[in-house]
Amino acid sequence: MEKVHRVVIDAHLRVGPRYESAENNGVSHFLEHMLYRGTPRHPSSHEQALAFESLGGTLVAATYVDHGTMAIAVPPESLSRALPLFCEVFRSPVFDGMDIEKGIVREEILEGLDESGTDVDPDNLVRQLAFGEHPLGYPITGSIEHVERMTEPLLHEHHGAHYVGDNTVLTVAGPVNAADVEAQVRAGLGPIARGGQPRSPAVPEQTEARFRHVRHQGSQTAVRVAFRAPGDHDPGEPATEMLLRVLDDGMSTRLYHRICDSRGLCYDVSAAYEAYAEGGLFDIAAESEHERAPEVLDEVFGLMKDLAAQGPTAEELDKAKTRYAWQLQELLDDPAEAAEFFGFGMLTGVARTPAERLAELSDVSTEDVRRAAEHMVRRASLSVVTVGLLSKKLQARVERAVSSF
Repeated sequence: MEKVHRVVIDAHLRVGPRYESAENNGVSHFLEHMLYRGTPRHPSSHEQALAFESLGGTLVAATYVDHGTMAIAVPPESLSRALPLFCEVFRSPVFDGMDIEKGIVREEILEGLDESGTDVDPDNLVRQLAFGEHPLGYPITGSIEHVERMTEPLLHEHHGAHYVGDNTVLTVAGPVNAADVEAQVRAGLGPIARGGQPRSPAVPEQTEARFRHVRHQGSQTAVRVAFRAPGDHDPGEPATEMLLRVLDDGMSTRLYHRICDSRGLCYDVSAAYEAYAEGGLFDIAAESEHERAPEVLDEVFGLMKDLAAQGPTAEELDKAKTRYAWQLQELLDDPAEAAEFFGFGMLTGVARTPAERLAELSDVSTEDVRRAAEHMVRRASLSVVTVGLLSKKLQARVERAVSSF
């Protein structure tokens, strides 16, 4: 990437609720926060932040359901100093100021709770409903009670189990020399423990439709419709990805056109597909006036049933493929996107190169997409969550729609 003016360092690792227990849920997310608190050479959060920002970048870390990331973008001339510091944060966090960080994470968790302490985050709730007591259903942050129980020995144990060689992919993208970067990484990480890949229990099969309503004051009701979906190595994964793109890839695709443009039911609406090793989740998210929530649900159900019965048109699928090919071309101009693609692809083994991924999706036919929708859009795969103010009559209407799906 000789013509770009930033270098991105990006670490991907297997961590998150998928690899946690009911007792230590939230430890991956809290450990991610503690990575900001300092290193042996920069033993406070301020000193560490100053060191990175003096090199032209800001450290960014995130925890997802089944993986975590840590990344920074810097000018090319800062790489030789930023890379050792990045490796030091990854290898040797000092866990300074744990009580302070507990307060920060507590405030983060409170953003998703109401005044009584009830979780009103619809995305958390629908994943919990879909996966039940399996770790994929755990909240990424854990609860406030979990955070209060975090200890330094627990963090060291989790760090030692997950921040290891066999569980991590480190990617550097930009105008760099690969041999020089490899030498710097080896020097920066030193004799890092090889470790191993963590395991997660099998996901219990869902056998019936599920519905939950959480009462919450506000001007709108949040609607989440989720279906159990293929995992990242399932043969149906490419077709499910194209189903997502036919449904929601811009304002001209089916979801926005039908819910917003044609019916005016929502300001915005979106769909997402997350594939994990054990399975996946395909969900649609919308917010509307309370009284219109059942209409939104009816329209979403209708959209999904139409795709399961008839599939997309050839024109829709061709447009989705072309837009994805253009998206992959953009990787050549964006080191952050390139590092993300290659890092995540190597971690999961889904697609190691853009050409490989493009070939997978290019082979998908309209009938493949229809079959993927038919396989997924079933009562036994369905979970619906509403968060807001539904009258008993409206709630009963939603429940009937779910149970008769």
